[in-house]
Amino acid sequence: MTEKTAKIGKAVNPMDWKRVGWMAAATLILGAVIGVGAGLLTLMLYCIERVMLGYVEGSAAPGPFAVPAVRRAMSVTVGLTVAGVIWWLLRTKTTKVPSVKKAVAGDRMPAWQTIVHVCLQIFIVGTGASIGREVAPRELGAMLAQRFCDLFRLNGLDRRVVVAVAAGAGLGGVYNAPFAGMFFAVEILLADVAIENVAFGLGMSAVAAFVASSIKGRHVFYDISLMQNDLTPTIMLAALLIGVACGAAGACFRRGSQWAESHKPAGTAILWQMPLAGVLTGLIAIVVPQIMGNGRAAAQLGFSTVSMMQGTVAASGGSAATNAVIVAEQGASAGDSPVSPWSLLGLDLHQSQLAIVLLVLAVTFIAKTVATLLTIRSGASGGVLQPGIALGSTLGAMIGVLWTIAFPADSVTACALIGAAALLSASQQAPLMAMCLVLELTAAPSAFYVPVALGVAVSAFLSHQLLRK
Repeated sequence: MTEKTAKIGKAVNPMDWKRVGWMAAATLILGAVIGVGAGLLTLMLYCIERVMLGYVEGSAAPGPFAVPAVRRAMSVTVGLTVAGVIWWLLRTKTTKVPSVKKAVAGDRMPAWQTIVHVCLQIFIVGTGASIGREVAPRELGAMLAQRFCDLFRLNGLDRRVVVAVAAGAGLGGVYNAPFAGMFFAVEILLADVAIENVAFGLGMSAVAAFVASSIKGRHVFYDISLMQNDLTPTIMLAALLIGVACGAAGACFRRGSQWAESHKPAGTAILWQMPLAGVLTGLIAIVVPQIMGNGRAAAQLGFSTVSMMQGTVAASGGSAATNAVIVAEQGASAGDSPVSPWSLLGLDLHQSQLAIVLLVLAVTFIAKTVATLLTIRSGASGGVLQPGIALGSTLGAMIGVLWTIAFPADSVTACALIGAAALLSASQQAPLMAMCLVLELTAAPSAFYVPVALGVAVSAFLSHQLLRK
């Protein structure tokens, strides 16, 4: 009886060696090719930044703060003007490039059009347009995956899984974030967290991340060195508050980006709307340079805003917050405080520093939101993951500045970290992907997974309820 049952089981569920073969080939070969593409796209971004803005983003210079204001304005205007003409030609004179979700559903991604479309996204980010660059490697991965499926004659569900996993591997490769890449595939594109999908997605994203890092280098994307060392009960309470605020803000940002995407110009209007978006972004960047690019500078401003435990005001890369505080300190020391607007409000030096920091963070949050939605509305293609992290970091830092007045054992950086993951979770409706992406980009200590997870949980639940209405 046992032998008969074993034979039946063997006949019903035999090892499909062909399936194992193409999955292994996809994990290693396709993952490596996607990794090469992600690495080259990153190097392309650096080259464009060097040519157009005269700097390359990094830990020492997360944004174009030292770039002359006129050059900032000219760069983004020229970038969006050139991209607008090429996108008009692509969308009206040749085969349109479908979205990654449509590619997963079966739409064909044309080869050279997709490559041009991908390069244009990197180009506008490099010139300073306020939009994310993570869609480009995902589209490249999806296009390569379709060619892989043609080679192995994969159709139906298998083809859908390969395309989704490859798109996630593009994300994992460009940011060295394999867990986020895997969760993007299974949580957003497939909506199926099956063990086979998880293993397949994680394997390909890991290969892509390793290969891409070998090309573009390995480094932590965001510096959170100002964060506290230990967890406190009060940071858990702060996570609840930040989760609520970021859940509401993230839901609004999602609605806004959906509106902007649905109102993109379909014809020749792109030829004047994208240049106009470039001019307006450039004018904003004259005063608020951290809004330029995919959001790294604005997010770093939140992560490096204030360390209340040390009683100092700090910011990364010579940002507007640092300059403003230095001016305030110099004015006070020179005896100019009587004419300071803060002194007229009855604020002492320490209070005026906090007011300046809150003002800079609020202006950054509003300006980054407006510039990103404006760029999408004008017809540009790109992502909102990095802008979402930037908005969450600045909103979390604003709450953190006030929170640490009452609870100085906590740090503003920890609040910004929670906010970045919480708002991204709300805007993407993908809590696992959002949490993993932020933690991988910051290399956060494992202990802080707990408050981040709590903030993400609250944000995801609240935003889902709001978006349902």
